[in-house]
Amino acid sequence: MAESRQIIHVDMDAFYASVEQLDNPDLIGKAVIVGGNPKKRGVVSAASYEARKFGVHSAMPMSQAVRLCPNAIVLPVRMKRYVELSQQIHAIFEKFTPQIEPISLDEAFLDVTGSLQLFGSSEKIGRDIKYQIKEQLGLVASVGIATNKFLAKLASDLDKPDGFVVIAEENKQQILDPLPVSKIWGVGKVTEKALKSKGINTIGQLRKAPIDTLRSIFGDQAPHMFRLAQGIDNREVESSREAKSISSEQTFATDITDKNILLNVLLNQVEDVAQRLRTNDLEARTITLKLRYDDFRTVTRGNTFDHPTNTTKTLWQEAEAIFLKWHKKSAGAIRLLGFGASGLQEAGSGQHQLFSEPDHDKQKRLDEAFDRIRDKFGHDVLRRGK
Repeated sequence: MAESRQIIHVDMDAFYASVEQLDNPDLIGKAVIVGGNPKKRGVVSAASYEARKFGVHSAMPMSQAVRLCPNAIVLPVRMKRYVELSQQIHAIFEKFTPQIEPISLDEAFLDVTGSLQLFGSSEKIGRDIKYQIKEQLGLVASVGIATNKFLAKLASDLDKPDGFVVIAEENKQQILDPLPVSKIWGVGKVTEKALKSKGINTIGQLRKAPIDTLRSIFGDQAPHMFRLAQGIDNREVESSREAKSISSEQTFATDITDKNILLNVLLNQVEDVAQRLRTNDLEARTITLKLRYDDFRTVTRGNTFDHPTNTTKTLWQEAEAIFLKWHKKSAGAIRLLGFGASGLQEAGSGQHQLFSEPDHDKQKRLDEAFDRIRDKFGHDVLRRGK
């Protein structure tokens, strides 16, 4: 039963920026922004908490970020280093449970229900994971523990940075009720405004609202939102073995309408996923874009290749085409953007006819060169044209 499950959500604090501070201790305590070149329409990938005090957040145009925080130290993305540390974090998770659902390089859900007899309570496991990440890797994680994914993720965000929050069935409503409705997954500014117009400002007020009122705002999603307000979420943790996918997604601090910013974010996600595919010696047959509007609607758009691939050019060309087709027909303010690759198989185990063989080999060599150069000099030293 969902009530008996023990779910841990681990979220690394300002991951990319924290890694840069880890590798260069002179950056500790300073405003660090990781992302693209401000002169080349780059966007912020991550910001240290020192930079966040100035209003800097992920997916913000880098030019705007440096205006807000002119003394910030701007660094390029070093994806291989982040992937390397993410894998080490994942290895710590695997000491406690095989039921791990990575959300991105820096966060994951763990179902530790079957691990309690071996390692102790979920709270002990959570503290052990947090301690090992700090001691072995020198990084700080915020941890949330609850009986379901919604509450666990909410818990990990309540006391950042360096947070550790447990939400139990006995105290969940006491914690949920005073929180603003924006704390519920998917409630963006438009939905929040609509709720407030009905006098619904907190999760507690949403929980007590008539279902017809909720239907007028959420439509078919009303029962789901009502359940979340009660702290009910029956979704299971899908381990990477079960999910058979690699993905990267980002929820924006403010809704984004700018096509170029969204394309920049998408390109970074494609390059992230492509490099992770190559690092794990995998290829994908299917790609999927996930787009969540500011009014909670979520759509997915995808395509399946005739033959599996892990070349960035192929993945990006198709992702860009899917995005532009969506943008032409259904553009709107976006709260979340994600890119995923599924239908995974071992690299080289299928036929490749996306290009002539010489061209396919050329793309693989180009990707290998990109990976090597970026690993050494930073993610933004080379950019693929959009």
